Amino acid sequence: MPERKSRKDAVRNREAVLAAADALFARRESSADITMADVASEAGVGKGTLFRAFGDRAGLLRALYEARLEPMRQAVEAGPPPLGPATPPQDRVTALLDAVLCFKLDNRRLALALEESGSGSPYQAEHYEQWHGMLQAVLEQIPGLTDGDFTAHALLAATRADLVEHLAGEERIPRERVRAQFANFVTRILVPGPPQGLTATE
Repeated sequence: MPERKSRKDAVRNREAVLAAADALFARRESSADITMADVASEAGVGKGTLFRAFGDRAGLLRALYEARLEPMRQAVEAGPPPLGPATPPQDRVTALLDAVLCFKLDNRRLALALEESGSGSPYQAEHYEQWHGMLQAVLEQIPGLTDGDFTAHALLAATRADLVEHLAGEERIPRERVRAQFANFVTRILVPGPPQGLTATE
């Protein structure tokens, strides 16, 4: 019985910590200002509990991200339209990238912190590999589209958190305009055939 109670306490503490971190990222102007001590205080747990559960700040960020990513991953793998397998692959790509963009718009501070946690490169961060893997798998279902690996990288580059922050935060472009511009860009990229000015052999 004590062991079962201990497990329940651990699960409850983990959920409290993730909720506290979520709230802090929503309130603070800079993600760099949020410390493990801040999160522990917000969650009502000791710092030792926090470090045992997540290891360090990067581990906490990854756990928070993965909790948010899981519903989308499930939707891509087996969910209903527009992300699920019943949707034509080109439309799924558009919907998935719009979901990535909306995630970055809704969670600008957290997204910046996540992309800065990949040893100096956002491409080395675990969350980037997850986005890329999901997108590449759908891209490779589009007839006539080759090199889904590179195309996934190129499309995700347009959703980088620093670019989203620049557009939405510094230039103050309205959310729906950013989404519309990005959707038009994705549609142009997915049109089959060689780029204008090049032959198929170049």
